[in-house]
Amino acid sequence: MANRARIPVPLAGLETMVKKCFVVMGFGEKTDLATGRTLDLDKTYRIIIKKAVETAGLECIRADDVIHSGTIDKPMYELLLEADIVIADLSTSNANAIYELGVRHALRPHTTIVMAEKQFKFPFDLGHLLIRPYEHLGKGIDAEEAERVRDDLQRAIQALLATPDIDSPVYTFLPQLQAWNAGVGPIVAAATAAASPAGVPARDDEKVSVLLDLFREARAESDWSGASRYLERLLERRPSDEYLKQQLALATYKSKQPDVGTALSAAKQILEALHPRTTTDPETVGLWGAVHKRLWELGRKASDLDEAIWAHEKGFYLRNDHYNGINLAYLLNLRASISSPREAIADTVVAERVRRRVSAICEELLRTPIRDDQGKIDREQTFWVRASLIEALLGAGEVVRANELRASVVADAPERWMADTINEQLANLQALLAAAPAA
Repeated sequence: MANRARIPVPLAGLETMVKKCFVVMGFGEKTDLATGRTLDLDKTYRIIIKKAVETAGLECIRADDVIHSGTIDKPMYELLLEADIVIADLSTSNANAIYELGVRHALRPHTTIVMAEKQFKFPFDLGHLLIRPYEHLGKGIDAEEAERVRDDLQRAIQALLATPDIDSPVYTFLPQLQAWNAGVGPIVAAATAAASPAGVPARDDEKVSVLLDLFREARAESDWSGASRYLERLLERRPSDEYLKQQLALATYKSKQPDVGTALSAAKQILEALHPRTTTDPETVGLWGAVHKRLWELGRKASDLDEAIWAHEKGFYLRNDHYNGINLAYLLNLRASISSPREAIADTVVAERVRRRVSAICEELLRTPIRDDQGKIDREQTFWVRASLIEALLGAGEVVRANELRASVVADAPERWMADTINEQLANLQALLAAAPAA
């Protein structure tokens, strides 16, 4: 697929061309290390930024649509210089976005918009910047919030195009640069256009965004081998992206190809490059735990079970979420079933305490309807929160309430396999609890 951002537009005839907005930000699900939350930045781009830009009448180009080899190369700099508007989303303190924003501020005195999720924190003093805040609800965005930010962003774009006031701190504090830099944009554009004659096609590379869509389609259909292939091609273009490596580890072990043991070993090797022992990224830690849980099921090595428990315990500490918590409690009961009486009692007591925390987390999440980024009830997320609550209640001895909830949750499962999963998990837990020592 040809990349529209490859060849700069000559100065002649520029007024007839559609104006461009270049968006610099992370993509995919990224962990905000300052808060421990996971933000889906693709949703920010898809339902807020892109819609606002196109409604304002501009072509929207995101940074990952520019093909490069792990570094910012000529096309990226051209867009940072020539785009009519640049929008920089600094959420999760994305290093590339912050660097690219700095380049834009050095190149252009105006028409740059900065935004970030409202809990954005960064050690460098960015207090002199106007940063437009918006709110993520974990991996989703409230529909009303998305509409508010879209409208605000559209108005900001139109206002900047009509009256391009200085918004770069470089030109604010060094006003002499405006005179020194006058005319550089047209000169560079004309020179580059002369070096790239009309009719020379752009490289026929696949866009990162296209490969991402193909990966997500394969994942949605449980085509894990296909998902792995798309992720490998994505990593050729973005070799340092941790999100892609995490997803590749997940797709690799779920593919079970060429066999379960080989797939798990390959997934473990992928995750080792992300330093699971020292990272504070809960996604990496959670995947590390999931891989070692399956290694335990395959080979019954105590070291794999201990590693899975350590990983989910660390993930629960980092994120305080129902997923890591409920997995940690189950694994503690599992280890108790093969331990000495003294060790078994210790793990059983801790498992009960964790489940009480998980119950409180789930109850809080369910106080109001869980909605997706379009404002609709998120049936899948609601199902998993309720499933964790049932398992926590059962494990804590509240059997009657757990069974009452179980019937309705199973009946409301969005897909049949989800109901089968919770039934199987609860049966396994009941077997473990029956053999557990008195705490």
